[in-house]
Amino acid sequence: MVEKIIKTEEEWRKTLSPEQYSVMRGDGTEPPFTHTLDNLGRGIFHCTACDLPLFSSKAKFESGTGWPSFFEPIKEENIEEKKDDSHEMHRTAIICARCGSHLGHVFDDGPQPTGKRYCMNGIALKFKPTNNQTAIFGGGCFWGIEAAFSHVKGVEAVTPGYSGGEKENPTYENLDGHAETVKIEFNPEEIGYENLLRIFFAIHDPTAVDRQGPDVGRQYRSVIIYMDENQKKSAERMIGELKYDKPIATELAPFKKFYPAEEYHQKYFEKHPERAPQSCRAKLEKIKELGDFK
Repeated sequence: MVEKIIKTEEEWRKTLSPEQYSVMRGDGTEPPFTHTLDNLGRGIFHCTACDLPLFSSKAKFESGTGWPSFFEPIKEENIEEKKDDSHEMHRTAIICARCGSHLGHVFDDGPQPTGKRYCMNGIALKFKPTNNQTAIFGGGCFWGIEAAFSHVKGVEAVTPGYSGGEKENPTYENLDGHAETVKIEFNPEEIGYENLLRIFFAIHDPTAVDRQGPDVGRQYRSVIIYMDENQKKSAERMIGELKYDKPIATELAPFKKFYPAEEYHQKYFEKHPERAPQSCRAKLEKIKELGDFK
């Protein structure tokens, strides 16, 4: 549930420009091809009036209509729909769930996977570039960990590799203290680090020492490579809260360097689903169970 912002119309007139007020509080529509929201890179489009995150650049597409268009909102609860029969047309208006401002309309002629076209007024949106963050986890064979996190909402990229050791330029055959890990680039406005930790602990056995299922050895240890003190404290806090029959064996180590794995390891599950072991498949199925699947 989104907490509402209530203001008088006079208060809105003081915070919005006349053009913004006309569209957002007066249910108006800006002329087509007048917005400046194209080619801005990765980021989030927020409500101009109240700053609520509404749409991701990943959902933006070129509709040819002259208005910024998206195939889905960041969160369904961040927008509301309202019947609009003005101008002798039957349409569905889109309203900001926090402040009640008019944003645009939604139509059923958009691209897959939703088939929706959220046709928004550019003046009702403000763009904020996304500063992605990084997490590094090791929990057994990196094929399964990569496949699992690649399907998590808010995760932009996952790279299997080696970290946690001292050897420079390790290889799969000679890790010398490194663990099989994955580097996760994520959008903190869509998923937080603690949620990534929750998923990490759910898809592997953190009580196993130097092994995961049939994979045995130091390279398969459970490890969190933290990027800063905030990540370290979050990991320590979660480890302290988790309850298992056996002690948690997950190690915490400061980030030193990450080495991407050889090309044949990249997207292995995606390229060779028939060869991927059952332990990898189980991690992917767990993501679906957790409700984080995209």
